[in-house]
Amino acid sequence: MAIKPEPVEPEAVAAKPPAKSKKKLIIIIVAVLLVVLLGAGGAVFYISKQRAAAAAAAAEDGGAEPAAPAAAHSTAKAPPVYLPMDNMVVNLADPGGERVAQIGITLEVIDAHASDTVKAYMPTIRSGVLMLLSQRTAEDLLSPQGKQKLIEDILREASKPFGGGVEHAPVKKSAKTAPDPFPVVGVLFSSLIVQ
Repeated sequence: MAIKPEPVEPEAVAAKPPAKSKKKLIIIIVAVLLVVLLGAGGAVFYISKQRAAAAAAAAEDGGAEPAAPAAAHSTAKAPPVYLPMDNMVVNLADPGGERVAQIGITLEVIDAHASDTVKAYMPTIRSGVLMLLSQRTAEDLLSPQGKQKLIEDILREASKPFGGGVEHAPVKKSAKTAPDPFPVVGVLFSSLIVQ
């Protein structure tokens, strides 16, 4: 009779460790779920704080509705799209005609779709920019004011194929329709060498 209790005892010992491992597994799962829930709650809290701060800043600046600036702010977070133009070498308008400039220009456009549109008009834009550059002197290109004026002129030239760049009399528009922005919103110099 002593032989029967011995086989029962190892089975009882073998049954106890799975119960402990199930408890550990349940504790681990509960802990992971708790961490995930706390992380999600923290993210929601952080995002709501950011939106509230943006709405408060917009209300202070313009007194506009908080929802409108939040929508505009979310589109502003899109990365800028740049469209580099080929480098240009131009004879400058200096007396004697011996001065040249090598200029690299990059256009900043509103989005990737606008980039494709601008590429279609690139020969026209490039020709206009070359004409602008050939009218400048070395002194114009070397001064900060001359560079800023050139940026403004290039921006106006890049908007001509899209109906911009020409001074028109002000036209009354209804408050509901906003003017269509031109696809080129900025001009950057990637290189500027005057010889």
